[in-house]
Amino acid sequence: MFKSSITLAASSVVLALASLAPAQAAVDADAAKALFKENDCTKCHAVDKTKKGPSLKKIAEKYKGKADGQDKLITNFTTSPKVKLEDGTEEKHKMLDSKDPKVMKNLADWILAQ
Repeated sequence: MFKSSITLAASSVVLALASLAPAQAAVDADAAKALFKENDCTKCHAVDKTKKGPSLKKIAEKYKGKADGQDKLITNFTTSPKVKLEDGTEEKHKMLDSKDPKVMKNLADWILAQ
């Protein structure tokens, strides 16, 4: 009986700790890349080189590890804010054609993973 009580207690602790860990879905890189291309993001951005806008690696460096990083990226591609380009000029950022929160989060997470 003592052994089963310890096993039960240990199992309870493991389950409690597991419930504290944030549930994160894996990034669907293929879907994110397709959305990125379909929305002409490649016109201004590349994964590892600066074009009209910053590279995805540079964007990821700016926002990775910040609590609001994902939200800031989603805001940039859903609200069409004015952004400063590499040449110093400003223009409105193109809006993403999807309104699906899962799709937007997946794209933001893919960018942050660069």
